[in-house]
Amino acid sequence: MMGPVLAACLLIILSTAWISQANGATCKKDGGVCTCNDQTKNVDCSSKGLTAIPSNIPVDTNRLELDYNKLSNLPSKAFQSFTKLTFLSLNNNQLQTLPAGVFDQLVELDRLELSRNQLKSLPSGIFDKLTKITYLDLGDNKLQSLPHGVFDELTELKTLYLFNNQLQRVPEGAFNFLEKLTRLQLEENPWDCSCRDILYLSKWIREKEGKVNGIESATCVNKKAVLEITEEEAAEDCVYPNTTTAIPTTIITTLASSNDDDIPELPVPQENFQKFLGYQEPDHLPTQPQCLMSISGYLGLMMFFVLISAAILYVIHFLKKA
Repeated sequence: MMGPVLAACLLIILSTAWISQANGATCKKDGGVCTCNDQTKNVDCSSKGLTAIPSNIPVDTNRLELDYNKLSNLPSKAFQSFTKLTFLSLNNNQLQTLPAGVFDQLVELDRLELSRNQLKSLPSGIFDKLTKITYLDLGDNKLQSLPHGVFDELTELKTLYLFNNQLQRVPEGAFNFLEKLTRLQLEENPWDCSCRDILYLSKWIREKEGKVNGIESATCVNKKAVLEITEEEAAEDCVYPNTTTAIPTTIITTLASSNDDDIPELPVPQENFQKFLGYQEPDHLPTQPQCLMSISGYLGLMMFFVLISAAILYVIHFLKKA
């Protein structure tokens, strides 16, 4: 009669394990997606092959690591519950864009790491709420420009990494409010030193030389140091691509009154044309619970049902004998 007892115990154990996984699958020390430390409030979700941020991460998490995953997009409300977060790392993912307001609730954040992604641009005001941040890493991306005033609210910032991007210039006054800055890495960018726009950066570097580490390494495309550029060398009034944000009203009126055959083709950048038509990216992607917690969730579910079926057959077999 021990057979049915053992089978019943097996059923109870499997059911308990499955319920536990279903209720808190993403943040458990017993085989869940992420590793949690209840004492330090640290959650490590790195190197899990994640394509979406796990749910059920404790809202009182202090440190969240999401490095070395496959995140290509973030929901605009991805971090809205983590008001106690002081450390957030998203290095080595595939992020191409950041939705506006995605970091707005992280008012206690001290360190934000976004290096080695595919970011080409930043939304205006993306860091405005991070007034306590001291460390910001944007290195090893594909940033082509910076929004005006993007760092203005980061008055506590001490370390800023912008190296290995596609920056040709920075907006006038980009670093004026970073009074506590002690390190700024600008190297491995194609700084365009033929345009007047580079003069702000050149002057700023000269003024901060010896006070802010790393800035001297910024070089022009011709390998000359940015800090050595003179007004005579930066004489051109350059217009950079992707600066047009709307189609002039006069052009729209003219096109509307013309025959289709006479409408000229305008070189409007695709991203700007989408904005003109009112197109917006989806607010968010399905989260892991909506997808049954990814492939591991599917495998766990299949294994659960296989073992349950075996246990049931085992019980039936001994009941028949009895």
